[in-house]
This record gives sequence, structure tokens and C-alpha cells, in this order.
Amino acid sequence: MTMISKEVIKSHALENAIKHQGKANQGAVLAGLFAEGLEKSEIKNIIPTIQKVLQEINSFSLEKQKEHLSKLEFQASKRKIREGLPELQNAEKGKVVMRFAPFPSGPLHIGNARTMILNDEYAKMYGGKLILVMDDTIGSEAKPIQLEAYKLIEEGAKWLGVSYDKKIIYKSDRIEKYYAYAEELIKKGYMYLCDCNKDTMHNLKAKGVACSCREFPPELHLKRWKEMFKAKEGSMCARLKTNMQDPDPAFRDRVMFRISDRPHAKLKNKYRVYPLLDFSWAIDDQVLGITHILRGMELAIETRVEKFIWDIFKWKHPEVIYNGHFAIEGVKISKSKGTQEIKSGKYTGWNDPRTWSLQSLRDRGITPEAIRQFILSTGIKKTNITVPINVLYTLNKKMLNEVSRYFFVENPIKIKIRGCPELTAKLPLHPNQKTGYRTYQTTQEFLISGQDAELMDGGNYRLMHLLNFKVDNVKRLLPLEYSFLSEEPDSNIAPDTKGYAERRRTKFIHWLPHTMYNIKVEVRMPDGSIKEGLGEEELGKLKVGEVVQFERFGFVRLYKKEKEKLEFWFAHN
Repeated sequence: MTMISKEVIKSHALENAIKHQGKANQGAVLAGLFAEGLEKSEIKNIIPTIQKVLQEINSFSLEKQKEHLSKLEFQASKRKIREGLPELQNAEKGKVVMRFAPFPSGPLHIGNARTMILNDEYAKMYGGKLILVMDDTIGSEAKPIQLEAYKLIEEGAKWLGVSYDKKIIYKSDRIEKYYAYAEELIKKGYMYLCDCNKDTMHNLKAKGVACSCREFPPELHLKRWKEMFKAKEGSMCARLKTNMQDPDPAFRDRVMFRISDRPHAKLKNKYRVYPLLDFSWAIDDQVLGITHILRGMELAIETRVEKFIWDIFKWKHPEVIYNGHFAIEGVKISKSKGTQEIKSGKYTGWNDPRTWSLQSLRDRGITPEAIRQFILSTGIKKTNITVPINVLYTLNKKMLNEVSRYFFVENPIKIKIRGCPELTAKLPLHPNQKTGYRTYQTTQEFLISGQDAELMDGGNYRLMHLLNFKVDNVKRLLPLEYSFLSEEPDSNIAPDTKGYAERRRTKFIHWLPHTMYNIKVEVRMPDGSIKEGLGEEELGKLKVGEVVQFERFGFVRLYKKEKEKLEFWFAHN
């Protein structure tokens, strides 16, 4: 069971409470604890402790919460690089060689990032080397190689700060090398050419019976090997001669080479005979000097094949470390679907937020540091794991804690507050009031979001950092009428009669002055939808790529500046 102290829970709760006007949320605290290593199976046991902590902290004043957090600020995990990763077996400092081998059917997505980052961390942990290998022999018809993916993969790896060897290995450049080793295996009698159809061979393997092709002498198979290069697609294949009585039918005489007439993205029609994954890796893991292989549990059969070939050549076995399947709750990732949607025009490109590519996360404002911490928090586990996406968002919030804050009003509605004097609004760019202010002159007319206007129920409200007002008539008597109350500072608004600082009589509203200088803003959401509204004038000074927080809306990154509007991409709340 993961050991999480009460102090760590308090630290997360206090941090969340201070960000939300004194009230900590159980879900947000849980998300923070997932980043500490909490497992989903442990939620039931830790909930009572969380609830007790929340009850205590939510009874504190905001000042008392800040005081307690200053004493506990180092209790919450600021995970060190590589913390929690198990040591590698038979690893020597300076001699560890790892490899990361993406198939270039699209850019790296957040799922690929796990394997890449863990390999990178181990290489750094032992002062070793990480080799980037483009696993681009031919692929399948359903998942073809995309030429633009090569550069996108490099771009994503560099953005994440992965330190791979300068020389990138392309399997498509090594086809002749695979042929040479194939001929060696044929000569040794461990590989044969088979022209049996799929159904026949499937039935024979199921029964553990060898096909007649298997019994031909090596000399004949060498001749048939050369014939394969001119044979019809699907008519022949090269098989590894394993044990036809092996308990696992999938291991019995597996296909090592096949014919494909599909044009290769790089090679075009230069080759027709391509190795399968297990054969190419059996060779490259030795030729490239790989000492440790990190792979998913679903590739255990490929490991068996590799070891079988290594033993034939009397090669030393690299260490193999298995990791269970990694899934993110509520996130579905498919490169093949992404390709289809991009070609159809439904997605805007490989950085469309619905692809969950590293480029899309970058353009939303997710930091590479948060992604790395998110991956490291899952560690190495043979069991399958599913992690809530809020864990990533919680980590990213910590990275963006100091960014400036601005007002964005979605679907703006104009209101007039009677009796309101002309004021100079001095709005802090951050609650710490260390990064400056922006100022606006106001009249009695303001813009608030249509949703806020719709939800007004006749109570008291506050335009953030400016003034308090009230709704004079009940909602069903439209239009609503508003009147000025006071300029009471945000921090001085009194708690309710129960004494809980978070349950205030006054509800906070973000706003804009009603002026021609407001800027049209569009926000692209993770589901591809667009939210429209107006933003304050100061947003025009931002540079493309800057991340800011829209008050009461969320973190956003400026993606594009146009003459008449700004386009932001939404990161998270």
C-alpha cells in the first residue's frame, strides 16, 4: 500500500483551499494524491482521512490556511527525477544502453511518452545512452507510415527534454542487414520458406503438426529465399523453425519475413520483402548493443522469439523489463483514427487537441515537466494501470502557478449598475500582487457572462477586485435591475453567520468594462468545440505561446493572433 502521510494530505488540501477562496475540494485533493502514487484501489481506505482533513481545513480562515500551508509547503511531493524507479538488473554505470522505437504512423502521443520518458530516465540514472530507433520497416495496411511523422516524433521527443543519441536509427535503412542474418539462419537450418496458405498453416500449428516445407534442406530454402523476392504477395513467407509442440501455438514457427507491395513512405518500391518486429529486434538489440529493454507485457511472445534467435547465434541476452498497459481515464487515443479524421478535415491537424499528441498538449499549455512527473508517478508496474487525467492537470497547475490572470467573458451580456460611481479598476495580474497590475476606467455599464446572468437569483454579487452590487428584482421579472452597494475589497467580504469563510453571502463575478477596446476571443476546447466571447484589452500584449489563466474559466495558451481576434487553446481548469 502507498504510504501517504496526513501532512501530505493537509498540504494538498490547503493548497486547493487557498486557490478557491477557502474551500478545498475532495476531488482535487484526490487528484493531487494520485500524483503522490496513490492507487485507485486505495481510494476507499484513504477517503475517511481526507474528509477529516477537509472538515478541519475548511473551518479555518483564509489567513490561517495560508499560515498552515507555509509550515507544510515542503510536505507535498515535489518528486525528484527518477525517484521510485526500481534499479536495473546487471546495470553498470556508464554502460547502460536503452532504446525507444516508435512506429512513425503519427506523432508521439501521451501514451508513447510513458515508454520514452522511462527509457530516458533510466539512461540518465546510469549515465548511459538512449537510442531513438524509427521502427519503420513497413507496418500494416491499417496503420501505414506517415512521412510527416518522422519529424513530428523528433519534435515531440526534444520538447519533452529526452536526451537521445545524435544518430537516429532508421530500420528502413537496415533491410539488407536483416537479409544477411536471415540467410545465416536459413543456412543453419533455423529458418525456412513456406508457401502454405494461411488457413492450412493455422490448422497445422493448432495441431502441432509441421508443414511439408519445413523438411526441405537448407540449400533448397536458400533457393526459395531468392524466389520469394519475385513471388506474388501473400504466396510465401519465411518462418522461424521453433518447436511445433510448444505449449503456446503463437510461438510455433512464427513468420519472420513477408512480402508487401505497398509503397513505403521513404523507400517507395525499393523492397518487397520486409522483416517482422520480432526478427528485426532480435538483430538490432544485439547489433546496437542494447543492454536493457523496456517493453509492455503484451510483447512477451516477441521476447521469447528474440531469445530463441540470440541463443542460435550464442549472443548474450539483454535484460528485459516489463511494464503493464497504461491507460488514462476518459482518454481514447488512436493514431489510425487521428489519421482518418485529419484526412477527412474533421481534425485541424496532428496538433488537434483530440489527438492527444505531444504537439496538441504543447499547444494547449501542458508543460513537459508536468508530463514527465505524471509518467514518473506511475512508475514501473507489470499490472495494468488506469490513471485519472486530473493527475496530469493537477501537476500542470503547479507548474503554471505564477502565470498572469485575465478576464475572459463568454457570451457577454451588458448590465447597468445604478448608482455606481466612475471607478479606476486596479486588477492584480496575480493574487500574490508581485507581478503588477492592469487598470481600467469604468462607468455604470459592464459585461458579464451570459451564464452568470442566467444564474442570478436576486442575491448580492461582487465584480472581482472592483465593487459589490445586488439584483433588485426577482429573476422572472426581466430585464433584471442592478444597484451599487460598495467598493468593499475582496479580502474583507464577511463570512456567513455559520462562520465558514468559504460560504460567503457575496458571489464573485468576473467582468469587463463596456468599452470598444475589448478583444474578440475564441477558445478551442479539448473536444474540438469553440467557446466565444470577449477578453480584456491587455490580452493584446501577449505573445503567441504564452500561457495565462482566465479567471473562473481555466488555463489557456495563446495559439494565434489575428487582426480581429485572439485564438486560445484550453488546457484545464
